[in-house]
Amino acid sequence: MSLFTRPRRLSDAPGSGADPDDTAGTAPAPREPRDGHDDHDGDAPDAAEPAGGAGAPAEAVDGAGPGDVPPAGAKEVEDAGAEEVEAAGGARPAQSDDADGAGTAREAREDHGGEPGGEAATEPDPDAGPDPAPEADAEPADAPPAAAAREGWFGWRSRWPRASRGVTVGTTVLAGALVLFALLVPNRVERLTPEAFLRIPAEGILLAALLLALPPRPRRITAVVTGVLLGLLTVLKFLDMGFHQVLARPFDLVLDWILLDDATDFVRESFGRGGQILAVAGVLVLFVVLLLLMTLATARLTRLMARHRPVAARTTLVLCVVWTTCVTLGVQVSGVPVATKGTTEMLGNRVEQVRAGIRDARVFKEEAAVDAFADTPPDQLLTGLRGKDVLFTFIESYGRTAIDHPEMAAETDAALAEGTRRLDAAGFGSRSGWLKSPVTGAGSWLAHSTFLSGLWIKNQQRYRSLTTSDRMTLTSYFRRAGDWRTVGIVPGVRRAWPEGKYFGLDHIYDSEHLGYHGPYFSWTPVPDQFSMEAFERLEHGKEDRRPIMAEIILASSHNPWSPIARMIDWEDLGDGSVFHRIKKEGTDPKEVWKSPESIRTEYRRAVEYSLRSLIEWIERYGDEDTVVVFLGDHQPVPAVVDGSPSKEVPVTVVARDKKVLDRIDDWGWTDGLKPAADAPSWGMDRFRDRFMTAYGPDGGTAGAASGPRD
Repeated sequence: MSLFTRPRRLSDAPGSGADPDDTAGTAPAPREPRDGHDDHDGDAPDAAEPAGGAGAPAEAVDGAGPGDVPPAGAKEVEDAGAEEVEAAGGARPAQSDDADGAGTAREAREDHGGEPGGEAATEPDPDAGPDPAPEADAEPADAPPAAAAREGWFGWRSRWPRASRGVTVGTTVLAGALVLFALLVPNRVERLTPEAFLRIPAEGILLAALLLALPPRPRRITAVVTGVLLGLLTVLKFLDMGFHQVLARPFDLVLDWILLDDATDFVRESFGRGGQILAVAGVLVLFVVLLLLMTLATARLTRLMARHRPVAARTTLVLCVVWTTCVTLGVQVSGVPVATKGTTEMLGNRVEQVRAGIRDARVFKEEAAVDAFADTPPDQLLTGLRGKDVLFTFIESYGRTAIDHPEMAAETDAALAEGTRRLDAAGFGSRSGWLKSPVTGAGSWLAHSTFLSGLWIKNQQRYRSLTTSDRMTLTSYFRRAGDWRTVGIVPGVRRAWPEGKYFGLDHIYDSEHLGYHGPYFSWTPVPDQFSMEAFERLEHGKEDRRPIMAEIILASSHNPWSPIARMIDWEDLGDGSVFHRIKKEGTDPKEVWKSPESIRTEYRRAVEYSLRSLIEWIERYGDEDTVVVFLGDHQPVPAVVDGSPSKEVPVTVVARDKKVLDRIDDWGWTDGLKPAADAPSWGMDRFRDRFMTAYGPDGGTAGAASGPRD
């Protein structure tokens, strides 16, 4: 077939509205090229033979005379693959409007192992005769739906071919960027730097090699599966970012799903029901969009590589050589290695994490079975505290950072020094040290259960195992001793708390049973000063009562620390309605969380408020039989600790009876409310046994028997 020969349009056939003087042997009238391109794809068979049969002259080319030139762009269509042409009465080789090659016709050739167009590119039957001509008044809009679809909405591809090509190229580039993003994005916010994306991922090279080696059908399936997996990988990295920001650790694929429900509750309690709905909806939309976009991106890149297999193979080989060279020479950009296999390492760590979690269940069961006081008779338990009211008070997020951080140290030191002076003036002594919490940022219940059980409760699996076991806690040993009424003041609890029975508490006062009728302060349902006053009113202030052992949670220093309450006259507390006015004076959390400096300021103020609430209660209501143990449950979130890896929290024992403090002389703790920088630091799980030994029949003789936990 001549280079300039192309099939005639259906509208050029006899009876289609052409000049009536035309005969079968007359060349059809010339037509205007569409979009600057001829419809001819270069090698397709004629759609309909001229009326004269196969012997029509080959020179008859769209009305072109011997000296005419071919229509502009006739050859470019084949090179660019810009359009598909359907001839009347027969299938034409399909070509894509993608800018990256000859379109789906070449992929079809690979899939069917034949000539361009596969089975569809067959020669028309010469015996079938000419195709019936369409009606003379047929409009171009009567084209098949598939052809119309290829033109885009409202035929925009034909109207703006350059824009069409730009969109196609841009979509391909975006697909590559998405895949690289999934492979290179780190799972920690502080590592989101430009250098993190100037790397060569080993996983991308291996994936490209695999897709090039697979046959067409398995290749397509693999591309879709890979896209879904890349989407899930990206979601996991985003979860890791959130967990590192709050808990300073990655998301646990086995044990942390329950924390997502707690996170939604926190959002609702901090920002209202509307904020919770928006947050959950946003997360779900992001999840679906990520899966969809990653799948489409991977499929598009796979098609591109299949159409340009030689180029793709050479590129993959070059990247493999470059990656190996960078690893060998240790090439880095701003301290970040150019060659990376970070995604593989992260997934390997997750697999090991799951295995460790499975092993940990067995290890924890063995640890929980060992209890040095399980066989101790009740009358030999806690003999050094008989007749005393013992309060174990947890101050939310009261960590070492509040004392050591340069931006907070001066103010916190002044508050602790003032508290020490006021307690001394009231006749109370105090000793302070450090404990290492199993968590940081959040997870208070894990710290509380570690402190009370004497076991290292580092995850939800251990917590569930503990609260369904018969392991005795510090609070339940007070109950077993028989001399104390055990109560819990837990204003942070707003729904059923079945674990409360496990901790051996005779009665629990949650946020609904403290008599508070004031507003929430961000997450905090009840201000600390009111909680302490409620404890006095409901339990401690009653006449003719038994000694009390109380577990008290002071929640005003709980994240996000805005707005926070302030101290008022204890006589003015009433039912808490006064706090409506005080809340209006507070700060806006949206403004506070715009900078780490303002976050630390509000955090410090919240801790000082909690400390003052407790210290003033001791001044006001404490007596010779009052013993208070107060401590932080964990360090605050990473935005406050400013990169500190410490998990230490202050712990203090306050008592007016000097004999109580004498029993812990061998602990080496610091006098006053502020522990020295070099004061002893124990694992929080060691406190229970040390405390029970110090206040048991043997006094403090075995108080230093076990060393601190790393």
